[in-house]
Amino acid sequence: MNPHHPAAPALTDEQRFQYLISGISDYAIYMLDPAGHVKSWNAGAQRFKGYQPQEILFQHFSRFYTPEDQASGLPARALAQALEHGKFEAEGWRVRKDGTRFWAHVVIDPIYDEHGNLLGYAKITRDVTARKQAEDALRESEQRFRLLVQGVTDYAIYMLSPEGTVSNWNVGAERIKGYSQDEIVGSHFSRFYTDEDRESGRPQRALEAARREGRYEAEAWRVRKDGTRFWAHVVIDAIHDEQGRLLGFAKITRDLTEKKQAEEALEQAQRALFQSQKMESIGQLTGGIAHDFNNLLSVLASGIEVLTMTRPGADAKTLDSMRRAIDRGATLTQQLLAFARQQPLQPETRSINRIISGFESVLRRAGHSGIEFDMNLDPHAGSAVVDTARFESALLNLVVNARDAMPDGGHLTLDTAPVELREGEVAGLAPGPYVCISVTDTGTGMSEETVRRAFEPFYTTKETGKGTGLGLSQVYGFIKQSGGEVVIQSTLGEGTSITIYLPAVSSAEREAAHGDTEAVLIVEDEPDLLDVASALFISMGYEVITAANGQDAMNVLASRDVDILFTDIVMPNGPNGIELAEFTRENYPNIKVMLASGYPQPVLKLDQGRLGDYTFVSKPYRLSDLARSLRSVH
Repeated sequence: MNPHHPAAPALTDEQRFQYLISGISDYAIYMLDPAGHVKSWNAGAQRFKGYQPQEILFQHFSRFYTPEDQASGLPARALAQALEHGKFEAEGWRVRKDGTRFWAHVVIDPIYDEHGNLLGYAKITRDVTARKQAEDALRESEQRFRLLVQGVTDYAIYMLSPEGTVSNWNVGAERIKGYSQDEIVGSHFSRFYTDEDRESGRPQRALEAARREGRYEAEAWRVRKDGTRFWAHVVIDAIHDEQGRLLGFAKITRDLTEKKQAEEALEQAQRALFQSQKMESIGQLTGGIAHDFNNLLSVLASGIEVLTMTRPGADAKTLDSMRRAIDRGATLTQQLLAFARQQPLQPETRSINRIISGFESVLRRAGHSGIEFDMNLDPHAGSAVVDTARFESALLNLVVNARDAMPDGGHLTLDTAPVELREGEVAGLAPGPYVCISVTDTGTGMSEETVRRAFEPFYTTKETGKGTGLGLSQVYGFIKQSGGEVVIQSTLGEGTSITIYLPAVSSAEREAAHGDTEAVLIVEDEPDLLDVASALFISMGYEVITAANGQDAMNVLASRDVDILFTDIVMPNGPNGIELAEFTRENYPNIKVMLASGYPQPVLKLDQGRLGDYTFVSKPYRLSDLARSLRSVH
């Protein structure tokens, strides 16, 4: 012991504890009495609350709370919860002496004596503002990132577990794929793949590639919730933690359907342009050859005639053979000129349905007993400017080709319909109204190569001697020369459909083509009355066609254009006038209908509703009666 320094007094445990608490500067540790007044104050409380002991002792601890917390009664609730539960712990804003705020972690414990009497509360507060700021900054960063991801609508952005289960979902994913977050989170991402891709194991290969290489990228078809497909660009990135463990995958998908469709449309347009240029070149070459060949045939034909006249003893059999060969050559040149669009045409405005109906018997005879032949002629199909004979020949070519494609029988259908084409819907045709004629069979079909070359002259898939290869080329050349287009749709082994599009003629154009003369079909079973009616209509400037009964009238309607039907109601054979009128209204809606009878309407005992739909003329009729009725006919 140093004799110059007196011994320090011994400290009790309580004193040591007080010194310990007083010296702590990182925590505010102080006592409250049962009412909440401050009873002690340590260095930590002084440091981050700003009060000296003499300033704060015996003051109520609620002064450390914000005004809004004071107004809500939080200080009293904190003491009450400490009493009830033995402890109160929370975080919140507190106020320093200078009015600034700090984020505090607070623990309040009730203190009892050995008899269980409440002595007050021990209060420990720590300033964790720095920690809160870091957490807030992280939370804000995460929120900004989440808002960024959720705000992206053009990309599907979502996370996958290492096994491929969807763990989150953004707005873009919902828009592109159609699933809400509740519907898809927890599902395996393979549900977005097509059935064929799932069966081939493509989803698993994509994850394996991303796991192995760190990234996977591809384009392919994907499936929306409603079952429709879209063309997707997909990127899958593997996500690892600091230790390199795989946490899952980030998946980004973009819908590129419109881009792919545009690329396909461009490619299709380029193919169509190439095909058009090729056919144009072949056509020009073919036309030139045909004309030159025709000139050669003319020389040969003239030479044979000269030989016949100058050499009576020449071999007649040989000369006849030469003539037949020249005729076959002439037919060949006509076929080539048809393809080259250089054949002379006699176009006229005709109802397509009527041309087909008038030619129906020939078309049906072109088939055989094993073929079921259906004709579906839309009454509204309309008219077109066409060479009737050439059009009939084109139809016959198509029907014969369809027959040959079904040697063991099948189903052949001929359809007509009006169509309104959009821009680019059929290559080479402007948008607008068209008459559509389709010949469809259930035969052998064509390969893609055959479809591409089907219109080329001399190209044929038939056996040698079974065809010249000029049938479809003639159809193509004639329809193109008529301002239309021919389209082939075929699947090998499943059949073929060849569709002709011809520009439709409007009612005004049709009337202009016919001039001022309208055609009237008079149906009357009494020959004298038929002559009188014909004379009256001719005197008014009409072109007159006659029929003795309803069936003959139907045949006329099918074979030529008629503007007005004027029919007797009572006819002994076949359809009566009302039935003929209704047939006409249904199948030829542009034809005006007039009915005539020598019986008063009540005596006819017909449905007055049906009769009232048409203009009625009583017999005997005069010129003035017909003229007046024609003004109201509909």
